[in-house]
Amino acid sequence: MFAMSTNLPELRASHGDRDRVVDVLRIAGGDGRLTSEELEDRVERALVAQTQGELAALVADLPADAMTAEDIVVEQRGGAWSRAGHWTVPRHITVRTKMCRVTLDFTDAVITSGTLRIDADMEHGKLVIVTAPGIAIDTDQLHLTYSQVKRASDDAVPDPRLRIQLVGTLQHAKVVEQRP
Repeated sequence: MFAMSTNLPELRASHGDRDRVVDVLRIAGGDGRLTSEELEDRVERALVAQTQGELAALVADLPADAMTAEDIVVEQRGGAWSRAGHWTVPRHITVRTKMCRVTLDFTDAVITSGTLRIDADMEHGKLVIVTAPGIAIDTDQLHLTYSQVKRASDDAVPDPRLRIQLVGTLQHAKVVEQRP
Protein backbone atom coordinates (compact mmCIF):
# COMPACT_ATOMS: atom_id res chain seq x y z
CA MET A 1 0.00 0.00 0.00
CA PHE A 2 1.55 3.33 0.88
CA ALA A 3 3.69 4.52 3.78
CA MET A 4 1.04 4.11 6.48
CA SER A 5 1.54 1.92 9.48
CA THR A 6 -1.67 0.05 10.22
CA ASN A 7 0.14 -1.82 13.01
CA LEU A 8 0.42 1.42 14.97
CA PRO A 9 -2.90 3.16 14.29
CA GLU A 10 -2.30 5.73 17.03
CA LEU A 11 0.65 7.28 15.12
CA ARG A 12 0.00 10.86 14.07
CA ALA A 13 -0.75 11.41 10.38
CA SER A 14 1.30 13.86 8.30
CA HIS A 15 0.10 16.19 5.54
CA GLY A 16 1.66 13.78 3.03
CA ASP A 17 -0.28 10.83 4.51
CA ARG A 18 -3.54 12.77 4.18
CA ASP A 19 -2.72 13.84 0.61
CA ARG A 20 -1.97 10.24 -0.44
CA VAL A 21 -5.25 8.96 1.03
CA VAL A 22 -7.20 11.74 -0.72
CA ASP A 23 -5.54 10.78 -4.01
CA VAL A 24 -6.46 7.10 -3.47
CA LEU A 25 -10.05 8.08 -2.70
CA ARG A 26 -10.25 10.19 -5.86
CA ILE A 27 -9.00 7.26 -7.94
CA ALA A 28 -11.61 5.00 -6.32
CA GLY A 29 -14.31 7.58 -7.06
CA GLY A 30 -13.17 7.83 -10.67
CA ASP A 31 -13.23 4.03 -10.97
CA GLY A 32 -16.83 3.96 -9.69
CA ARG A 33 -15.94 2.26 -6.40
CA LEU A 34 -17.35 5.17 -4.39
CA THR A 35 -20.43 7.28 -4.99
CA SER A 36 -19.94 11.03 -5.18
CA GLU A 37 -21.44 11.37 -1.68
CA GLU A 38 -19.12 8.69 -0.25
CA LEU A 39 -16.14 10.32 -1.95
CA GLU A 40 -16.98 13.77 -0.59
CA ASP A 41 -17.52 12.43 2.93
CA ARG A 42 -14.29 10.39 2.97
CA VAL A 43 -12.19 13.22 1.54
CA GLU A 44 -13.49 15.58 4.24
CA ARG A 45 -12.69 13.00 6.93
CA ALA A 46 -9.21 12.37 5.45
CA LEU A 47 -8.36 16.06 5.52
CA VAL A 48 -9.07 16.31 9.26
CA ALA A 49 -7.73 12.88 10.28
CA GLN A 50 -5.28 12.98 13.16
CA THR A 51 -3.95 9.40 13.14
CA GLN A 52 -2.80 6.67 10.76
CA GLY A 53 -5.67 4.49 12.00
CA GLU A 54 -8.29 7.05 10.96
CA LEU A 55 -6.76 7.23 7.48
CA ALA A 56 -6.45 3.46 7.12
CA ALA A 57 -10.15 3.05 7.93
CA LEU A 58 -11.07 5.32 5.01
CA VAL A 59 -9.42 3.01 2.45
CA ALA A 60 -9.82 -0.37 4.21
CA ASP A 61 -12.68 -1.51 1.94
CA LEU A 62 -10.83 -0.63 -1.28
CA PRO A 63 -8.78 -3.30 -3.10
CA ALA A 64 -5.03 -2.92 -2.68
CA ASP A 65 -4.48 -2.90 -6.45
CA ALA A 66 -6.68 0.20 -6.71
CA MET A 67 -4.09 2.06 -4.66
CA THR A 68 -1.01 1.38 -6.74
CA ALA A 69 -0.19 2.06 -10.35
CA GLU A 70 1.72 -0.31 -12.59
CA ASP A 71 5.34 0.47 -13.37
CA ILE A 72 6.01 2.48 -16.50
CA VAL A 73 8.69 1.45 -18.99
CA VAL A 74 9.76 3.90 -21.70
CA GLU A 75 11.95 2.31 -24.38
CA GLN A 76 12.25 4.50 -27.41
CA ARG A 77 14.71 5.61 -30.06
CA GLY A 78 14.09 9.13 -31.37
CA GLY A 79 11.02 11.30 -31.04
CA ALA A 80 9.23 12.21 -27.85
CA TRP A 81 7.29 10.46 -25.08
CA SER A 82 5.12 12.26 -22.52
CA ARG A 83 2.95 11.56 -19.50
CA ALA A 84 0.82 14.53 -18.40
CA GLY A 85 -2.64 15.41 -17.18
CA HIS A 86 -4.46 13.19 -14.67
CA TRP A 87 -2.32 10.05 -14.29
CA THR A 88 -1.43 7.82 -11.34
CA VAL A 89 2.24 7.91 -10.40
CA PRO A 90 3.71 4.42 -9.94
CA ARG A 91 6.55 3.53 -7.58
CA HIS A 92 8.94 2.86 -10.48
CA ILE A 93 9.61 4.22 -13.98
CA THR A 94 12.27 2.88 -16.32
CA VAL A 95 13.56 5.19 -19.08
CA ARG A 96 15.80 3.60 -21.75
CA THR A 97 16.06 6.01 -24.66
CA LYS A 98 18.34 7.28 -27.41
CA MET A 99 17.84 10.67 -29.04
CA CYS A 100 14.48 11.06 -27.31
CA ARG A 101 12.76 13.70 -25.19
CA VAL A 102 10.78 12.30 -22.24
CA THR A 103 8.42 14.56 -20.28
CA LEU A 104 6.89 13.62 -16.93
CA ASP A 105 4.41 16.28 -15.79
CA PHE A 106 3.37 15.91 -12.13
CA THR A 107 1.14 19.03 -12.08
CA ASP A 108 -2.15 17.07 -12.06
CA ALA A 109 -0.75 13.62 -11.26
CA VAL A 110 -2.27 11.42 -8.56
CA ILE A 111 0.43 10.55 -6.04
CA THR A 112 -0.25 7.40 -4.01
CA SER A 113 3.28 6.66 -2.79
CA GLY A 114 5.87 8.83 -1.08
CA THR A 115 8.72 7.72 -3.36
CA LEU A 116 9.16 7.30 -7.10
CA ARG A 117 12.32 5.69 -8.46
CA ILE A 118 13.26 6.53 -12.03
CA ASP A 119 15.91 4.24 -13.53
CA ALA A 120 17.38 6.14 -16.46
CA ASP A 121 19.65 4.96 -19.26
CA MET A 122 19.62 7.85 -21.72
CA GLU A 123 21.84 8.79 -24.66
CA HIS A 124 21.58 12.12 -26.47
CA GLY A 125 18.24 12.95 -24.95
CA LYS A 126 16.37 15.05 -22.46
CA LEU A 127 14.26 14.16 -19.42
CA VAL A 128 11.91 17.00 -18.48
CA ILE A 129 10.30 16.72 -15.04
CA VAL A 130 7.52 19.23 -14.36
CA THR A 131 7.18 19.36 -10.59
CA ALA A 132 4.36 20.58 -8.41
CA PRO A 133 4.72 21.99 -4.87
CA GLY A 134 5.87 19.37 -2.37
CA ILE A 135 7.93 17.33 -4.83
CA ALA A 136 11.66 16.81 -4.29
CA ILE A 137 14.15 15.40 -6.78
CA ASP A 138 17.24 13.44 -5.67
CA THR A 139 19.95 13.09 -8.34
CA ASP A 140 22.78 11.83 -6.12
CA GLN A 141 22.74 8.34 -7.73
CA LEU A 142 22.76 9.64 -11.30
CA HIS A 143 25.99 9.12 -13.28
CA LEU A 144 26.59 11.87 -15.82
CA THR A 145 28.87 11.62 -18.86
CA TYR A 146 28.93 14.89 -20.79
CA SER A 147 25.50 15.50 -19.30
CA GLN A 148 23.87 17.93 -16.91
CA VAL A 149 21.04 18.42 -14.45
CA LYS A 150 19.22 21.75 -14.47
CA ARG A 151 17.07 22.37 -11.39
CA ALA A 152 14.25 24.90 -11.12
CA SER A 153 15.52 25.76 -7.63
CA ASP A 154 18.08 24.47 -5.19
CA ASP A 155 15.72 24.83 -2.24
CA ALA A 156 15.28 21.64 -0.24
CA VAL A 157 11.67 20.56 0.16
CA PRO A 158 10.97 19.78 3.82
CA ASP A 159 8.76 16.69 4.25
CA PRO A 160 7.99 16.24 0.53
CA ARG A 161 4.78 14.46 -0.47
CA LEU A 162 6.76 12.84 -3.30
CA ARG A 163 10.50 12.19 -3.48
CA ILE A 164 11.74 11.35 -6.98
CA GLN A 165 14.96 9.31 -6.93
CA LEU A 166 16.82 9.47 -10.24
CA VAL A 167 19.20 6.54 -10.67
CA GLY A 168 21.23 5.45 -13.68
CA THR A 169 23.38 6.84 -16.47
CA LEU A 170 23.06 9.79 -18.79
CA GLN A 171 25.39 10.15 -21.77
CA HIS A 172 25.22 13.44 -23.65
CA ALA A 173 21.81 13.97 -22.07
CA LYS A 174 20.07 16.44 -19.80
CA VAL A 175 17.61 16.36 -16.92
CA VAL A 176 15.56 19.54 -16.61
CA GLU A 177 13.22 20.33 -13.73
CA GLN A 178 10.48 22.81 -14.59
CA ARG A 179 7.74 24.44 -12.57
CA PRO A 180 4.18 24.63 -13.98
